[in-house]
Amino acid sequence: MESFACLKLGYQPCYNLGPGEIVKITADGIEQLQPPGDKMKICAFLWSYYGYPNSNYEGTNVEVMRCRNGESMARREAEMSTMPDVDYVAGVPDSGVPHAIGYANASHKPFARPFIKYTPTWARSFTPSNQEMRSLIAEMKQIPVPELIEDKKLLLVDDSIVRGTQIRETVDFLYKSGAKEVHMRSACPPIMYPCKYLNFSRSNSEMELLSRKIIRKLEGEEGDKHLDEYADGTTERGKCMLRTICEEMGFDSLGYQNLDALLEAIGIDKDQICTYCWTGRE
Repeated sequence: MESFACLKLGYQPCYNLGPGEIVKITADGIEQLQPPGDKMKICAFLWSYYGYPNSNYEGTNVEVMRCRNGESMARREAEMSTMPDVDYVAGVPDSGVPHAIGYANASHKPFARPFIKYTPTWARSFTPSNQEMRSLIAEMKQIPVPELIEDKKLLLVDDSIVRGTQIRETVDFLYKSGAKEVHMRSACPPIMYPCKYLNFSRSNSEMELLSRKIIRKLEGEEGDKHLDEYADGTTERGKCMLRTICEEMGFDSLGYQNLDALLEAIGIDKDQICTYCWTGRE
């Protein structure tokens, strides 16, 4: 899976295992013990969030996909005339940065790093199961660059918005550091369902997810019947959700990547990608 791990040892990938395939590596070669299955579902977040930048999954490099994804976000905003006038485009380190670079390149707005991640802490802040610990780790990582924040209008790109706790604290941190405006962009669609398979977006309740919590606030249980509308920022329900999140989180504007555009940026057969956390369908 992590193709980068062997490159520094002088090895090159020669074969990709299929779904459920089992092989035995011997001195004479590779012996297949179980052939691959016919169907595969690979998590889209391998590319958009937790995959290592150097790695390739199913022939698509992580870093290349993230830049491509950011470019498509910017082009879509330009077409819809929703792109704000900002001084800098910035990414939430680390995985949000290449999405932001792609966005900056396509929008012709300067890319900057208004805060730097202090790396000698936890590698990924989503890994602890305790929310208080996740928030502490995220706060420990953020070291500001005042010259790139004070009186500046910033567009911040993150790989995703799950519960919203960490990004709210990041935005508060930027405002306390002197930012004039903070516009938020998510490199994936609104997460509507907690993941059943991985720890990334797993929650005790769907209502822990920011999007579901806001929908329940706006429309009660009736809102659960209209999740597809809320996930589309061009519908009235979608626009209402975006406005409400901005009011609660302190964003000057908010935008989510379109699911079709995200899948296009990944570039493999859409039927092979798991989109459960966005669509509720396996």
